Amino acid sequence: MTAPKAFISWSSGKDSAYALCEARAAGLADVVGAVTTFSEIYDRVAMHGVRASLLERQIAALGLPSLRVMLPTPCSNEVYEARFAAACEQLKRDGIRHIVFGDLYLEDIRAYRERQLAALGMTPIFPLWRRPTAELARAMIASGLVAHLVCLDPRRLPREFAGRRFDAQLLDDLPPGVDPCGENGEFHTVVTAGPMFAAPIPVKPGEGVERDGFVFADVLDV
Repeated sequence: MTAPKAFISWSSGKDSAYALCEARAAGLADVVGAVTTFSEIYDRVAMHGVRASLLERQIAALGLPSLRVMLPTPCSNEVYEARFAAACEQLKRDGIRHIVFGDLYLEDIRAYRERQLAALGMTPIFPLWRRPTAELARAMIASGLVAHLVCLDPRRLPREFAGRRFDAQLLDDLPPGVDPCGENGEFHTVVTAGPMFAAPIPVKPGEGVERDGFVFADVLDV
């Protein structure tokens, strides 16, 4: 059976990047583009805080067309759903009816996506679903994926982790109770190298800032 054409829900982080690889490897989807939610005010990837310039480098390294879902800050769920629905209508006009997500095990998130896409006449794909996250995190690193922590919740993870590379040492240093993939919102990452990219993206650390209860570590493309 031919894999359906799909867009990857591209957060700029490790889970979406690895989901792209696994969807292709397992023949679950023919990924032909990337869709990203983006903050209109900050000119950055929503939640992760990744700069537009670095996102553009990622998209170029993926070699895929991209679609941005522009969101206000703050953004109500009603506004998010309306703008995401408009993006899906555009995808459907291009013959795309599947979106790949990097969700791991949060049942409520998966159920929400399934309801949302079903109402829009689309279908989600979850290549990483229920993979044990300790094993999954190390599989990501072993694949050659390079990522850094760009956003963390200081209530769950010490501020000193912001900006650190997502590697075996970081996994060993995580406090008890923190998911190795940050699936409960402990941290978010930006990917700069890996099998999904045509070439690594050179980066350097930028300044850190605390905003809206989260700690952000800027990563700059060079």
